[in-house]
Amino acid sequence: MNGFIPLWKPKGMTSHDCVMKLRGILRTKKIGHTGTLDPEVEGVLPITVGKATKLTTLITDQPKTYVAEVSLGKQTTTEDHTGEVVDQKDIPETLTIDQCNDALKHFEGTLTQVPPMYSAVKVNGMKLYEYAREGLEVDRPSREVTIYNITNISQQLKIHNQQDVRFSFQATCSSGTYIRTLCVDIGKRLGFPAHMSHLVREEAGSFKSNEALTFEQLEDAKNDGEVEKFIVNPSKPLSYLPSYKANTDEIIRFKHGQVLPVPSKLKEVDLFRVEDELGQLIALYQQHPTKAGQIKPFKVLQS
Repeated sequence: MNGFIPLWKPKGMTSHDCVMKLRGILRTKKIGHTGTLDPEVEGVLPITVGKATKLTTLITDQPKTYVAEVSLGKQTTTEDHTGEVVDQKDIPETLTIDQCNDALKHFEGTLTQVPPMYSAVKVNGMKLYEYAREGLEVDRPSREVTIYNITNISQQLKIHNQQDVRFSFQATCSSGTYIRTLCVDIGKRLGFPAHMSHLVREEAGSFKSNEALTFEQLEDAKNDGEVEKFIVNPSKPLSYLPSYKANTDEIIRFKHGQVLPVPSKLKEVDLFRVEDELGQLIALYQQHPTKAGQIKPFKVLQS
């Protein structure tokens, strides 16, 4: 089994929990995930199986699409609903959904974010949440992220009380974007403390929610002896890369990871897929950094 499984991660499980459970279902240890989702978040979590684990970073680095709910009125230590309240303010009845829409427009494009203290970003060898649990505050490295589009999906504000006024938005963003922090910043734009009250990841790279599989579906498939049909060809989620169809004579060379002449149609391509005649991924190749006109392997999946 070599490929991807578009898993629907349920609430209450860490990404690592999901990997451990799938190792039991698929009866293989060579399984990984392509980007951490917090335990309280549900949604699409692409899983790598077998030799496709070599491709993890290429999927992790792809854009993600989320549906998030922001709650205005309180800010928390964790920037979501699980943390302790550190700031609060009544939301006036004069606030309108149109004002929230206008605030969202300011967040499209490239932004600088500071990761929340309760995150897995490492500083001096320790994860930020480890510092936070010890009550320590450390300087956090800022990062540039991109919000490709952000759209309000609420027709009106949902008023729970004066310090809990909510609306939802959909955002497509670059890898590494903290939606919790985005919710806090949206609140700041409106002049109120805020936190993220709900989050669902709808897309991760080419994987979408309507094709994601639950654990129950995978367990049923295992019992029916059909689980392998849910393993996605590793070439499919890399379709954004150009491809090269290797002929019978070339396949052995690519499988052995040989340095080869660059195909004429791919002289200007930095990275491309090499497939066999059935469309199965053999390897990823790149331009050789020191040998002009030559290519070298980036990742070899078949040998």
